[in-house]
This record gives sequence, structure tokens and C-alpha cells, in this order.
Amino acid sequence: MTDGPLPPLNALRSFEAAARLGGVGRAAEALHVTHGAISRQLRLLEEHLGVVLFQREGRGLRLTRAGEDLQAACTGAFDQIREAVVALKRQQRPEALVLGCSGSILARWMIPRLQALQSALPQLPLHWSAQDGSFTAEQQGLDAVLLLAQPPWPRGWQVRELAPERVGVVVSPQHPAAARLAHQPPSSLLGESLLHTTSRPQAWPAWALSHGLEPAQLQLGSGFEHLYYLLEAAVAGLGVAIAPEPLVADELAAGRLLAPWGFGATGGFWVLATPEGAADPRVDALAGWLTAQLAG
Repeated sequence: MTDGPLPPLNALRSFEAAARLGGVGRAAEALHVTHGAISRQLRLLEEHLGVVLFQREGRGLRLTRAGEDLQAACTGAFDQIREAVVALKRQQRPEALVLGCSGSILARWMIPRLQALQSALPQLPLHWSAQDGSFTAEQQGLDAVLLLAQPPWPRGWQVRELAPERVGVVVSPQHPAAARLAHQPPSSLLGESLLHTTSRPQAWPAWALSHGLEPAQLQLGSGFEHLYYLLEAAVAGLGVAIAPEPLVADELAAGRLLAPWGFGATGGFWVLATPEGAADPRVDALAGWLTAQLAG
């Protein structure tokens, strides 16, 4: 066995991400670095190896034969490292199942149901981790993660689809426009200032298109970093919001919010995802409970 020098680990990590995700920009976003940083690492790796790994094809990149060979090796190596890290972390916390979800889901949906969850699954102690984003490297260090996401599902994850995602417009009955919106078509919303969140910038445009409206005609008002704050503002009567149905079900039942046009499917799902190779029967039990809750 030849004991030659390995390329820099950062260069290999950048290459693996660019090859897996199909571009420098996506790799930069996934690794939370700049486009230029990924490009520099790729050049460094090619110089170290003395081969060309990518060929530019239109606005994208295509792996050369050498790049394909290196990708196959990197994929296996990084997968083994991830599995080893997950196993080591699990040894340090053998009792509690570490579950990640967004702060908004945790605050508005999970916490009100924790007592019911503990009663239904008393042998399943949970440790909660607030995690934004979907299918991130940080989430692979958890036992499972509860997400709102859209397929196709990324490689390296086992994804259990719990329920279709449904979203709709919600407004407080105290808001001046509430009574008018209740008796008008969705197009009447074009004149309203809309509350929105930076965590889901496509929510309003997608809703508009699904109702035959032009997204450019929407008038976005106050913006919030997290969905939780958006919905608190809506309940306070500060504007019209858009939200996943389960996160506002309690407010709708209590009359604190109204949904003038109901809720419609987005093509996304509530999912419970685990890193591949991290089999844990407790996750199946949790998935069953979550599915029943979302159906109710």
C-alpha cells in the first residue's frame, strides 16, 4: 500500500459537495462558504492531483472521468465518516432520542402536544434541538428531524412521509379586512399588505400561482425571520399571513384566526427523516404518533 500525501481535506470536502449537488453555487450554500472559496478549493485539488476534475458545460459543470472516479471514492469515504460520527454521538446519549425541528414547529405545534406524546410513548425520552433548514449536515448528527420539505429527497437520508403539507391564508377576526375577505375571491387579497417570513420566501408566490394570481401583484408588508413571529403578528391582528394548517389549527378552532379560502396542498410533506444507516425502532414509533396527530 502506497503511503502518499492526501489532498487537503477542505478541498476534498468542497469537491464532494460540488460533485454531489451539481454546481459550485449549491456546494457553497451547503457548506456555508462563498462561491469563490469553493472555486479556489477545486483549483487547489486539481493542481494537487494534476488532473482536470470538471468540465464546464453551459452554465453548469460536468465531471470528467477522473472526477467520476474521485467522486465514487469520496462518497464512500464521507458516508463512512458520517456513519461513524453518528454512532459515536449516539453512544454518548444512549437514552434520549435527539429530535430536530424548526423553532416555529417546536413552539407552535410540538410543545402543546408534548404531554400527549409522553403519555402515548412513555418509553421514548426526547431531547429537542431547534434546527432551521432542511437536510443539512448539522441535522445528520441528530437521531431524527421533523421537517416541512418537498421531494425529491436527497441521498443519504431515509425519509418517512407523514402527511401532505397544506397551507392557507389566515387573518385575525379583529383585522379590518377580515369581514370583507370572508366574502370575496382570493383576488381581493391583492390590495392587502401581507405579512411574510424570510424562512419561506416562496410561500406567497406559490399560493398566488395556485389561485391563478400574478405573484408580482402581491403587496408584501412586514417581514419576519421566523414563521413563529409571523403567526404571532397575525393573531395580534397586524396583518394577513400564510401558514401550514397544523400550525394554526388551535387558533382556528378557538376563533383567534380565520382562513377565508381554506387550505390547499403544496406538493410538499411533513416528514420524519433519519440519516441512512441509523436504524432505530423508536423512530418508527414516533413516526406513527406524528402521522396520527397530523391526520387529526
